[in-house]
Amino acid sequence: MNRLLILISMAASLLAVGCTGSGEKALIGKQTPDLGGGRMTPEILWSFGRIGSVQVSHDGTRILYPVSYYSIPENKSNAELFVMNVDGSDKQQITKTAEGEGAARWMKDGEHIAFLSSESGSRQLWIMKADGTGRRQITEREGGISDFAFSPDETKLLFVADVKNRETVNDIHPDLPLADAHIASDLMYKHWDEWVTTAPHPYVADFDGKAISNEIDVLAGEPFESPVKPFGGMEQLAWTPDGKYIAYCSRKKMGMDYAVSTNTDIYLYEVATAVTVNATEGMMGYDLNPVISPDGKWMAWESMERDGYEADKHRLYVMELATGAKRDLSVNFDQNAEALSWAADSKALFFVSVWHGTTQIYKVELESGLITKVTEGQHDYRSVQQAGDRLIAVRGSMSQPHEIYSVNPLSGEATELSFENKELLSSLEMGKVEERWITTTDNQQMLVWVVYPPGFDPAKKYPTILYCQGGPQSAVSQFWSYRWNLQTFAANDYIIVAPNRRGLPGFGQAWNEQISGDYGGQNMKDYLSAIDELAKEPYVDETRLGAVGASYGGFSVYWLAGHHEKRFKAFIAHAGIFNLEQQYLETEEMWFANWDMGGAYWDNSNATAQTTFANSPHRFVDKWDTPILVVHGEKDYRILASQGMSAFNAAVLRGVPAQLLVYPQENHWILKPQNGILWQRTFASWLDKWLK
Repeated sequence: MNRLLILISMAASLLAVGCTGSGEKALIGKQTPDLGGGRMTPEILWSFGRIGSVQVSHDGTRILYPVSYYSIPENKSNAELFVMNVDGSDKQQITKTAEGEGAARWMKDGEHIAFLSSESGSRQLWIMKADGTGRRQITEREGGISDFAFSPDETKLLFVADVKNRETVNDIHPDLPLADAHIASDLMYKHWDEWVTTAPHPYVADFDGKAISNEIDVLAGEPFESPVKPFGGMEQLAWTPDGKYIAYCSRKKMGMDYAVSTNTDIYLYEVATAVTVNATEGMMGYDLNPVISPDGKWMAWESMERDGYEADKHRLYVMELATGAKRDLSVNFDQNAEALSWAADSKALFFVSVWHGTTQIYKVELESGLITKVTEGQHDYRSVQQAGDRLIAVRGSMSQPHEIYSVNPLSGEATELSFENKELLSSLEMGKVEERWITTTDNQQMLVWVVYPPGFDPAKKYPTILYCQGGPQSAVSQFWSYRWNLQTFAANDYIIVAPNRRGLPGFGQAWNEQISGDYGGQNMKDYLSAIDELAKEPYVDETRLGAVGASYGGFSVYWLAGHHEKRFKAFIAHAGIFNLEQQYLETEEMWFANWDMGGAYWDNSNATAQTTFANSPHRFVDKWDTPILVVHGEKDYRILASQGMSAFNAAVLRGVPAQLLVYPQENHWILKPQNGILWQRTFASWLDKWLK
């Protein structure tokens, strides 16, 4: 669950491939919402264009990127493609269709673009000129493909497609074609929001410029995943510059073995011989996202050390491909290294890392291992790549959706290029975002973000909301969310308090790891330290405090409901854990439960586990006395909807005012526009009812 905010960002990228839903196709472009009083509203939030994966042309002169637009009336999204020069000039929208082009990439000539489209029904590979003309379909593969990458010389195509890896009830009983059920005899029969019957596989095929042929399954019929679900995409596969090898990530485990382990390796597949070598044999945690140096000598990747710990430090490893010698370039760097990309000369790497509540660009020298910080400021970068003497990066903040920037790698100076949401942002008044440091109960300094209402008047008293982060180990940095958008909450005249409590990255690994085995412990004290300190301010109405959160944040709300000693007047819990014993047996990624909870609740000899389960929120319902709104999706197989329903039922049985909002077709998130609007309206209505 520590990857909640990462997946929120990924959800925006996945939606950027263009999901237009079923039925008649609608052409969806940039929306013009009612700006009303110039403050953020749910309708405005869903009107922002969402920039997806940015691609720099091979010669470093042009940028290709998708923007997703949402229609609330149509309850759909659509993605369009844009190109511009690396200095932001000559920006053009090159598609305007209802199909939703996605996964777009430059061809090596810089004059053509390859992309995926569902124009012919299933998702297939197409090529067109860089001005949007001359569209032609390349593949006609049954079932379609989900992603792709051409070899450097473009004589071969690497693509990903789903293969069946389990028998279904209809396979077992072919005379019952209408039977709708699942049969399982091992774990991992469900994952996040799907019943697992297929696995993504990489294929390699010949390409003659017009069509593909001679498809070969790189996994040779193995039942394993590559890329690794649920977050993996094409960043988990890479060609070597000579086109002789493909690096791919896979966790070659099934059933319970998969459920209890994070051990994911990077394999090198030789195209000519179909021989595969495990490049990270003996490295026991997650090994993901390989990037090959332009000179073909080095492979870098993100590596976690410990099996079963999904929030371990993201180490920056490099391997000399000729010898297999490996080196940790981040051994003295007490931060994560993510979104790696090579410098053009193969002598350094760029990456992003969160520290003290912001995510910045860093550079590491290959030979010396020297790490330098490139950028500063109250924002988050999420990707970076070199284009000539500049860096092209995507960044956002609590006050701005993601946009494309050009960054000077020497000074860190950044210039916005895309301006996708300039007009809309210029019509809105955002609340001030303030960085505060608060002393915790164990005398540590904790960063707390405070978001004030637009037009804040310190002479007034405002209701105030404590924001409880999910994950649990996901940074409270300068994130922009399309659901947990703190500016939207502040626009309703609330002050928002967002602590970087124990168990979050960006403050050293010890701070991040403290939460494991200590649910209901120091991190809860950190929450209370933050809200108690802000409650001392004359502009905070300490009689009108609320607490809200999702996932582990939802757990936090349920726990606080039994321990807050009448601090709060309203709670909202979304997709939260209510009963830890129930959760231990209901969730699917058992490595998480075993690591963070300490083990099984029936192991009476395990003191850590017993302490964890003794702190389960359901054990303190007898102390619940504060109105609570519970939200859950029934396709959430991570934290089942029964957790939310149990919490709601407990509140009603206790005589506590409660409301339940259940989405039959949503998962751990809320992804449909009208469901998102309903979420925001219900959220605001509940807080207004009890805090205003």
